[in-house]
Amino acid sequence: MQAPDATETDATRVTAVIGLARAGQVTEALAELDALRASGPLPPREQVMLLAIGLECRLARGDVGDALALGEELGDFLEATGPVGAIAHHARGELASALNELESALHHFEEAGRRIGPADDDPEVLPWRAGLALASLRLGRRRDAAELAREHLGHTRPSGSAYARAQALRTLATADAAGDRVALLREARAVIDGTGARRLGAQIDTDLAGLLLLPGDTHEAEALALLRSAEEYAGRQELWPLQGRVRRLLERLGETPRRVQGEALAALTMSERKVARLAAQGLTNRQIAEELVVTVKAVEWHLSHVYRKLGIRSRTRLAATLGTPG
Repeated sequence: MQAPDATETDATRVTAVIGLARAGQVTEALAELDALRASGPLPPREQVMLLAIGLECRLARGDVGDALALGEELGDFLEATGPVGAIAHHARGELASALNELESALHHFEEAGRRIGPADDDPEVLPWRAGLALASLRLGRRRDAAELAREHLGHTRPSGSAYARAQALRTLATADAAGDRVALLREARAVIDGTGARRLGAQIDTDLAGLLLLPGDTHEAEALALLRSAEEYAGRQELWPLQGRVRRLLERLGETPRRVQGEALAALTMSERKVARLAAQGLTNRQIAEELVVTVKAVEWHLSHVYRKLGIRSRTRLAATLGTPG
């Protein structure tokens, strides 16, 4: 059997990273991305795709500094024609939007649309119309935003991608205030159901919860369930911008946000973390002492500090608080 050439292997690995990101496995995608970039030079298309997905993941984490660094690297591809240039401009548009540089965002999204040919105009890979619609909305161009969002939704039908269609329905629900926004988001949830796209699903759930909490709506219980699900996912993947949105909505409901693993661990010393993790896994104090080669008294002392810092009363809550299996 003939071995696959390097180009095919690179494309497959980049596709795998994109798949992880689309599934909402942001932590895993970033780890694979870093490993792939460290393995050696890539062809231009694979390289720009990897930079773009890395920028998307960094923005999802709120890592603006890292996203800016990736944006600088993407500058090398802005003059390229075809998909390479289009992907670079689209990613720079997303970065500009995150920085509230909306006129710059419009320029980059429009340039992405100009550079992509009909054969490569895939709304899942390059949703430039959605980016253009949202930037237009934030600039107060509501009619343009709604028209672009509807055009984008229509463009997803030939692709048959559930991810692209759900993303387009979410964009339309945001851009078209005159439409039935709740119905659009419910349809988006139904479309994405079962695909494993956790990040997009959590974003849709958060949007829907926000609408269900508008004055006059009586769906607080449903909104709370949606927010708790999004909160758990965003906390586990350390998606702090999304987590911030969720918490603001929880506060509107009068609910207390739950501490997530990253925050919980940050409050503990290294010794306390080791003891807490082992206790959360079900080990007894004596077993923990033997594992760490310390006294049982030291374990008890560390656990008492862990409980106080985490605001819990016993080890039965440790697994849930730390985000580890109980």
